Amino acid sequence: MKVTLYTLFALIAFAANSLLCRLALVNGHIDAWNFTGLRLVSGAMCLGFILFISTYSKASSNNDVRDEQGSWRSSLSLVVYALCFSIAYVDLDTGTGALILFSAVQLTMISWGVFSKERLSNVQWLAFLIALGGFIYLMMPSTKAPSLIPGLLMMLSGIAWGIYSIRGKACKAPLKATALNFFRSLFIVPVMLIVGFSALSGISWEGILLAVLSGSLASGLGYSLWYVAMPLLKSSQAAVIQLLVPVIATIAGVIFLNENVTLHFIIASAVILGAVLVFLKAKSASAQH
Repeated sequence: MKVTLYTLFALIAFAANSLLCRLALVNGHIDAWNFTGLRLVSGAMCLGFILFISTYSKASSNNDVRDEQGSWRSSLSLVVYALCFSIAYVDLDTGTGALILFSAVQLTMISWGVFSKERLSNVQWLAFLIALGGFIYLMMPSTKAPSLIPGLLMMLSGIAWGIYSIRGKACKAPLKATALNFFRSLFIVPVMLIVGFSALSGISWEGILLAVLSGSLASGLGYSLWYVAMPLLKSSQAAVIQLLVPVIATIAGVIFLNENVTLHFIIASAVILGAVLVFLKAKSASAQH
């Protein structure tokens, strides 16, 4: 029951990041640069508090936690992910943005496995190519396709998060690593404030609140809950249930922003998510033999 609750709350938090960002930007409560800066600062503060509490608990008093330092490369990936994410959501619908992000993350991680000479079965190769084809279909220019530049920026955000995830696989204490990477990411906040200085006068309290909620609850607390749930899940389970994030984000966009779900989006979602599901299931099956 505990793992189910932790996992459910984490997935809702991941989807909430998309919704909170879209709510803040589409209504003009804040600009993308200042939203990202506030998100990073509040995320670092929340993770710092959680890390402080966990460091002094018995469960965290081990060498793995003390030795974990994070890295500047991972921090840079985090910054690229967060900034491109915000700028893209100025124009993208909640569900579309989440689908592009998720697809880019998964395709990046699968591509890295191929590059690292991970052996794929025929079924996995077929699923990978179908998922890639679905992503291309999603991004193809048409009246129902997402805008090109925002779509490419969200794709870059997903690639950056995929890189962050790949680098994070080697972490023995992922919560501490993420907290330290958030701390390092604060080096970019002054730059974001300078770039977004002209928009400061247009920021509302609603925009500040949405950015802080995105950083503290949807990012900081969401990542923490995910890292608690992860050890209790099989790797294949953890990968498969993330397929729910774009679905949850889409439903949230329809409910809270009255966004429309087009046939183009439904077809692309079904092809991409279905192919990734087949790929992950095939990987899980091959690992058991």
